[in-house]
Amino acid sequence: MDSDSPQGRKKAPPPTPKAHGKRESAYKTIAEMAAHAGVATHVLRFWESKFPVLQPMKASGGRRFYRPDDVTVVMHIRGLLYDQKLTIKGAQAALAKLKTRQIVALNPTAAPSLTEIATQLRAVDALLIDH
Repeated sequence: MDSDSPQGRKKAPPPTPKAHGKRESAYKTIAEMAAHAGVATHVLRFWESKFPVLQPMKASGGRRFYRPDDVTVVMHIRGLLYDQKLTIKGAQAALAKLKTRQIVALNPTAAPSLTEIATQLRAVDALLIDH
């Protein structure tokens, strides 16, 4: 039995990023977001339940798409928890002091132009039509 966790089970490693030509401003799936943040997908789902500011777009069937603003929020949460070593409650308190716009303002390159938004919406629409 492994002793990597209290129950003796190994933790699932975070997904590895795939090399493809997706723009930085493109919507990310949960696997892509997890690889970008260096956490497992279940961690992102857990964070959604603990941090109301994190609300990725959900397509029919529950498939998540992380917008550039969501990416900024995830990375901010990750910084609070992993870099600053805050607890969940501490991170919640720190986020409660900020509004979503203030978090997004921490990364001004995350805000896409209207043209990029229209292109991204067409891509999501095409994905939904295909499924």
